[in-house]
Amino acid sequence: MPPTNTAERLADYEQKYRDLAAELATIGLIHSGSITRRYTRCATPGCKCHADPPQPHGPYHQWTAKVNGKTVTRRLTESEADLYQEWIANDRRLRHIIQQMRQIAAKATELKLKQAASAHSPSRLHLNPRTGNRASTRSRPAKP
Repeated sequence: MPPTNTAERLADYEQKYRDLAAELATIGLIHSGSITRRYTRCATPGCKCHADPPQPHGPYHQWTAKVNGKTVTRRLTESEADLYQEWIANDRRLRHIIQQMRQIAAKATELKLKQAASAHSPSRLHLNPRTGNRASTRSRPAKP
């Protein structure tokens, strides 16, 4: 059954947030980029890569990523490619968890702000929709 009041919803968000934070600790090494398998043809006439049907050379594993604004590509062995794939998957999982944490934090923040506004101010104080600051509905004295 979903939580009904603000305190229950807030406690539910906080528990989900803590669960996601604990999940972060289980993530292993991370690395950015992507892994591709390439097949190539050589320049040697009569090679099997020029036969009919062609049998290209490979597969060759390559890691590609942006490093300091430049695309970097590195050829990998099959075992290195397996490691990179694991690290890249960990990185994607990390980003996904952080995205979920941000969404939950935004919902919790909204509830906490509503609680603070209702606890600290009488009904005549409101947030100014234009500036986001508190504004009183009482009239202010005119400036001289």
